[in-house]
Amino acid sequence: MRLTRVSLVLPLLLLTITAARAADDSAPSYAFGAGVQRMPSWMGAKDQRNQAIPYVDIELPGVGELSTADGLTLDVIDGEHWHGGIYGNWLWGRTHNDLGTLGGKVASLSPRFQGGGYLEYAFNKRFSVGGHLAHDTDGAGAYAALYADYTLPNIWYIEHSLEVQVEGMNGPAMRRFFGVTSTEAAALGTSSWRPGAGWQAAHIEYDAFVPTSQHTGFALSVSYGKLFGNASDSPLVRHFGSTRQVTETLAFVYHF
Repeated sequence: MRLTRVSLVLPLLLLTITAARAADDSAPSYAFGAGVQRMPSWMGAKDQRNQAIPYVDIELPGVGELSTADGLTLDVIDGEHWHGGIYGNWLWGRTHNDLGTLGGKVASLSPRFQGGGYLEYAFNKRFSVGGHLAHDTDGAGAYAALYADYTLPNIWYIEHSLEVQVEGMNGPAMRRFFGVTSTEAAALGTSSWRPGAGWQAAHIEYDAFVPTSQHTGFALSVSYGKLFGNASDSPLVRHFGSTRQVTETLAFVYHF
């Protein structure tokens, strides 16, 4: 499954875990649950916060998916190997409280919806590669991601997988999250920073589903990310944050 790690998780819509798959890949599957996530306070932060999160994953083969992990996909291409279509997701910003001591010195950012498209190639049922492009529906930010998913052999009844993803932003998106205006720089005692477009982060994630009955189980996820390029060079990250970005999630799920 694809995960948009460019965004911090929107409490009502985004969750970094993998849904349990139905036994029949051609049949619809539905999963609902709730849990807790420990994640960076804001993109590039060194501090973390715990947040209660919901879990939803509705998969309709040949139609698309609505997921708190992957957002919305609507299939236009649904071949044996190639898959693609419309992509949508939420991109979380940062609140005054999230910023801690930086609150009032650095701009708070409201969440935004992004829409675009995705294309994926499945070599087999276990291994796939793909990417997506998206643009803010209310703003100038544009985002790209390339990813590879590998489903590991089951251990007992435990389903688990690995995903590697690299993400990039255009100039307006990079400046929105990592830029520092001259006014902000004066308040922070740093230099200003006006980054351009580029790749800004890489992540590796382990996802697992541990069943507790025929229809219930625990979904867990551990993601390790690293900021680089213009993102890691930002004074916000160098002086007040960290290039190391870790997110852990645990949820109880009911699926059918």
